[in-house]
Amino acid sequence: MPLKHGSKIYCQLLLDTHRYKLAEKLAEERGVRVTGMLREFVYSALSQIQPQEYEIAKADDEEAWKESVQRRVEGRQRSKQEKRESDKDA
Repeated sequence: MPLKHGSKIYCQLLLDTHRYKLAEKLAEERGVRVTGMLREFVYSALSQIQPQEYEIAKADDEEAWKESVQRRVEGRQRSKQEKRESDKDA
């Protein structure tokens, strides 16, 4: 069962040993992490199999990311403002 991890979903993928080692070797040659490379393989396959649906999902994910960044920026600004106000009171 997939788990929520922030705005992403964490899923476990079991690979057979020798094929994983092949992916590990390829990732090392490319200078990337295995998990990132495999994620890109999945995204690439999805975009080829269902291109229209993939583009919609990709746009939705990018919008969710932008909203997440905006919430963090606003939270930091709010924290700075609260700190300034508490410093004035002290």
